[in-house]
Amino acid sequence: MKVKQWTKRSFNRIKRDGIEGLRASARPVYNKALEQGNYIRPRGENIYDEDWDLLVVADACRLDLMKEMKNKYDFINDIESIWSLDSTTAQWMEKTFVEKYNKEIQKTNYICGNPFSATKLSNVDFGQLIEVWRHSWLDIGTVPPRAITDHTIAVNRGQSQKRTIAHYMQPHCPFIPHPELMSSKEKDKWGNQDTKDVWERLRDNELTEKEVWAAYRNNLEIVLDEIKLLLQNIDADNVIITSDHGNAKGEWNIYGHPPGSPLRCLREVPWIQTSASDVGDYEPNLKDAKENKVSRERKLQALGYIE
Repeated sequence: MKVKQWTKRSFNRIKRDGIEGLRASARPVYNKALEQGNYIRPRGENIYDEDWDLLVVADACRLDLMKEMKNKYDFINDIESIWSLDSTTAQWMEKTFVEKYNKEIQKTNYICGNPFSATKLSNVDFGQLIEVWRHSWLDIGTVPPRAITDHTIAVNRGQSQKRTIAHYMQPHCPFIPHPELMSSKEKDKWGNQDTKDVWERLRDNELTEKEVWAAYRNNLEIVLDEIKLLLQNIDADNVIITSDHGNAKGEWNIYGHPPGSPLRCLREVPWIQTSASDVGDYEPNLKDAKENKVSRERKLQALGYIE
């Protein structure tokens, strides 16, 4: 955000909300100061420096949350970790799909549930880029995981493409099993609704850490169930399950996942190695891929990326 824009917005917030407005305006300044910690933290690891055939991204999954799933699914045994390139999806995309890896990117099918692909991947030459968020969207404000599963299976059955990325939106909020934790949103008023995501509500003591964590965990279980189905209906010798970034729940007084943060809870993400074998017992159901009427900006707002 530019200084002039920040100053104008801050003035209006403080005038309207008093001390709470002052706190809100101070947050981006504080986040920017924390970014200096990047000079003493690892730069991050690019996924293309690693060996994989299928890379499954569970958006916004903390390492400690994933560790609670150890041995609860037969494809999760050892959970290692890597240091992500950034703490939010937009910057992770910018730093991952760079010219250095063009040859590998051109061999990659990317099935993407995150709306940032529209601006961050528009000039990237993939084998296929399927932006599932354009035509599969739930009223709660996210992409259903089954849509990612279906498109990934459909793209890969009978194909010889070397690499595939399946980018699920879960466990990123909003949490599908717990819509009550976020204010409801109407499609026709989406851009004009002042709503908070669960991390902001936790910050403001409207929710407890216990109930947010339980809902976060349930949302992870939903996507892991889908990943289980995916792994039974695709052939891939080397599968990696990981995340683009984590979430902060109050560490260093940070909530959610602001960009450029060096916090461990945001940058150290799961890295699980497994395999997949297509038993052919599931047929993907692909709807007519028509553009969803909800704008990209409103979709990003529902995910908590913009106000």
